[in-house]
Amino acid sequence: MNRLNQLFATKKDNLLSIYYTAGYPALNTTVDIAEALEKAGADFLEVGFPYSDPVADGPTIQHSSEQALENGMTLNLLFEELAELRKRVTIPILLMGYLNPILQYGIERFCAKAAELGVDGVIVPDLPMYEYEALYSGHFINNNLSNIFLVTPQTSPDRIRKIDELSNAFIYLLSSSSITGGSLQLTHSIEDYYKRIKAMELNNPTIIGFGITDNNSFKKACEYANGAIVGSKFVKLLAEENYMEKIPAFIEAIKS
Repeated sequence: MNRLNQLFATKKDNLLSIYYTAGYPALNTTVDIAEALEKAGADFLEVGFPYSDPVADGPTIQHSSEQALENGMTLNLLFEELAELRKRVTIPILLMGYLNPILQYGIERFCAKAAELGVDGVIVPDLPMYEYEALYSGHFINNNLSNIFLVTPQTSPDRIRKIDELSNAFIYLLSSSSITGGSLQLTHSIEDYYKRIKAMELNNPTIIGFGITDNNSFKKACEYANGAIVGSKFVKLLAEENYMEKIPAFIEAIKS
């Protein structure tokens, strides 16, 4: 069991994950932010590695990626920063980003390095499920890394079952098929989608992302899933002055 499995074995509900971009707002802040988030009460974290063409991301996270790249953030530099991760942070950590930088780094090398540094899982939105299964799953399994698949309202039941079969941590439920940064809009169709997923009684826990911005949307998401992910709202906080001092109140406001 990696840390993700241990977390889901001990805490079943109201899990809060926070996403932020490595290298934003400045280099050498990745572990500092992670440590502050753990102390404030986040249950697990998603650290994004920036990419020049983040097709699934809205303006806030796109801007953070652009700024991180301008700051000089690369996968090599991120791995250097993460060298002290497990001296200071105990909660599960996932890396989130696009396939191209991973392939350039070398996917076998990437998985081995991530595991060496104490990373527990990876989210790669543009990694096709069949490619993962046929070409790359062994690298993840051999390094005890969980690969997290995404499900949208348009994902078919058969594909969801297949994703559940290939997963070993949790399934990431997108609240819509749009880009990040919107608000959680609980239309009848979206609510029906959540109910349909819940009724499938999947083997893996589910976590809802996209549009979680406050306590109300967090609680609503947790009615249908095991927890929720806050991304753009937190990245906006990182643009403010004295953002480190504001992290405890931010987490408290989401969870309270």
